Formats: sequence, C-alpha cells, structure tokens
Amino acid sequence: MSLLGNPSNRRSFLARSAAVAAVPALATVAGSTLAGPASADTLPDYAPIPPSALGPALNAQGYYVGRVEKNLYWVTDGTYQAAFLTTREGVVLFDAPPSIGRNLQRAIDQIASANGVSNKVTHIVYSHHHADHLGASSLFGKHVVRVGHAETKKLLARDNDPTRPLPDVAFDKRHTLHVGGERIDLAWHGTNHTPDNTYIHLPEHDTLMLVDINLPGWVPFDNFNLNEDVPGSIAAPAKAMTYPWKHYIGGHMGQLGTRADMVTYQQYVNDIIAGVTKALTAVDPTPYFAKYGNNSWAAVKTYQAAQADYAAAPVIKKYTGVLAAADVYTASTAFIILESIRLDLGAGSQVHD
Repeated sequence: MSLLGNPSNRRSFLARSAAVAAVPALATVAGSTLAGPASADTLPDYAPIPPSALGPALNAQGYYVGRVEKNLYWVTDGTYQAAFLTTREGVVLFDAPPSIGRNLQRAIDQIASANGVSNKVTHIVYSHHHADHLGASSLFGKHVVRVGHAETKKLLARDNDPTRPLPDVAFDKRHTLHVGGERIDLAWHGTNHTPDNTYIHLPEHDTLMLVDINLPGWVPFDNFNLNEDVPGSIAAPAKAMTYPWKHYIGGHMGQLGTRADMVTYQQYVNDIIAGVTKALTAVDPTPYFAKYGNNSWAAVKTYQAAQADYAAAPVIKKYTGVLAAADVYTASTAFIILESIRLDLGAGSQVHD
C-alpha cells in the first residue's frame, strides 16, 4: 500500500508541498503547471490524533530504531516500517521501504556497533511485492539472499523493477528460514492485501509481521488499505491471532502493535460490516435516481456515497479518539466493504422476475 500513490518519501513529499505553497500561483514544477496553492483556511479540519497512535521521536537522520525483543529490531520513519534480526552469521532484513532507504543500513550499523555484532545484511525477507515496501532492496547488492513467496517472484518478474530484485528462494505454502541459529517461519494463508502477502513469524521473539492489514493505532488507509481481496483481508486478522505472538509489525506508521490492537481493529471492521449491512436496506435509492434520471453514474455515485456515510457515521463517532484518522478514511473503507458485501457475498442482489 503506497500512502502517496508511489514509493516516494512522505517526508520529502511534505517538504516539497510546503515549498510549492510558498511560490506564486501557476508555478511550474517538474514541467507541470499548478493551480493556485491550497489555503489552510479552505482545507478541511479533522479530529486530533490520539497520543496513543504516535510513535517514538525520529532522530536527526529521520528514523527511529528500537528493540522488539532480544536481537530483533524495528525501524520506522514514522510512516513505514521494516525490521531486522542480528545473528552470528549476519543480519536478516524484513522489507526495505524506499522511504527509509539508506537509513536501514544506518540503523543496522547503529545496533551492530552497540552490540558488537555483524552489520552485514545476508538475507532480505519480502513481505509482498509492492514497491513501497521493497523499493530499497537493490541498495543491498547482488550477494544478498532474498526470500519471498512464489507469487511475489512472479509479480516482481512482471513488474521488472530493478529496485526490487527477484527472490532467490521462493516458497508456495510454508518455509522455515534458519540463519545463524535463528528461526523464521514464513507462511502463505491465501490472498488478502495482495495475492502474495506473507505471514512472517518469529516464534523465539514473540513477533508476527503481517504488512498492510492492521496499522496499529490507526484506521486503514484509503479504500480499506487498497486491499485486492476484501474477504481475504477481513479474514486475515483471525488467522494472525492463531499464532502465538506479543509484538506485531504492521509495516506502517510509527509504532508496534499488540494483540489488543488487533482486537480493536477487528471490532472496527466488524462495526463497519454491521453498518454497511444495515445501509443496504436503510438508504432509499429513489431520490438519487429520480434526480439524475438517465445519468446512471451520478445516481449510483450519490446513492452509494449515502450508503457509505450511513454506515460510517456511527463508526466514526465510536472510534474518534481511539483510532487515529477515524474521520478521514472510514467512509472510503465502508464503501469498499459495501461493494464486497454486494459483489462477493451477493447481499442486496435481486433476481429480476
């Protein structure tokens, strides 16, 4: 899930946006003509972010690195996350987000120096194929063993992106990686966010990494994290909870998660499902089709927006102050779940007589 639609650094994006706001209207940036800059007075207001959703402060180089448990560490730039395991044979890196980029090696160097262990990355485990989580993989050279699902290898071959070298080791259902006396269990439990999203379990470190499903402390990104398989994504947290773990690495935002965070996330999604199910019958389509006549798309758009808003409103009220940005993206998630309930589950479909 790319938070900006591409794997660019969010911090750089914000800095660039601030610079654009300082130039006159109709400025040209990278060959594109811009309309007048947005005004803070005209932009919408949103609820404050709960302090519980905010992670640790970043250092001067723009990252934070901390211990998960024992010799397992995590790195974040406040928007993306990676992790790494130090072993007696070298370092196993889990994902390589380009927004963190070369700070990944800096974080590894910092921990290796403090603990007197090797800073050489010998393996990179891919969670899934998306560029916003793997686009810094090429920084670690050709002699790193890359591990990922078979579908990850297939999709990366299709994408032909030199920043994301193909996995050297690909598995279908399960694979246990042993490096320097450490054990990493990889498993594929069906499609969810993507067809290749992998459950990464470190049983000796009480940790599960499952990217782009639950973003601890926050609601999902736009349109339910852009999940490719909505029923699979709804089912993924329950599968995650069958593993024994205490620490959860979700791949985004600035903090680790707990089992309690997963329960809250499941409740949030279930509340949206309940609201959407009610909206399918509670919102009358008649006014929308009466107004727009033969402009079917206008009628459908406004009708479904009303359904999504109906479902989202009580959820936004319930979770504001509990999950960050509940008022920002809940309606778009409600729309995607509405469509899945209609199209995948058949709810609301009527057979014409």
